[in-house]
Amino acid sequence: MQTTKDPRSTGSLLSDVLGSIGTLLRQEVDLARAEVDENLKRATRALGLLVVALVLFFIAMSVLVTTAISALVLAGVAEIMATLIVGVVTLILAVILAVIGVKRLKLSSLAPSRAARNVKRDAAVMKEAYNDR
Repeated sequence: MQTTKDPRSTGSLLSDVLGSIGTLLRQEVDLARAEVDENLKRATRALGLLVVALVLFFIAMSVLVTTAISALVLAGVAEIMATLIVGVVTLILAVILAVIGVKRLKLSSLAPSRAARNVKRDAAVMKEAYNDR
């Protein structure tokens, strides 16, 4: 059985491998950057929708609060007590919605998770290839 030797030197092969690793790392950084940009754009659009929803929510709440106060006054509750009751209930609802919103808007959703998985996979492949020598 005859084996053919690669005419390139060990230094040349090592240089090629290091060049390939450098290219791979640059591509992974580019992928991570693109993924972060995509996630930021999605988060920006989501925040825009939240701002519009918040404005509409304020208008609707103003109408509903006024209606609730008027209904309580018509039912015989003193105006000050009706205003206090509706104000407390509205405040409780606002706090609940704020807590839910903050929990859903996490910085971890902006992290480049696909790129991180690719880097881990590439590192494992390189480590396995090195250990097989």
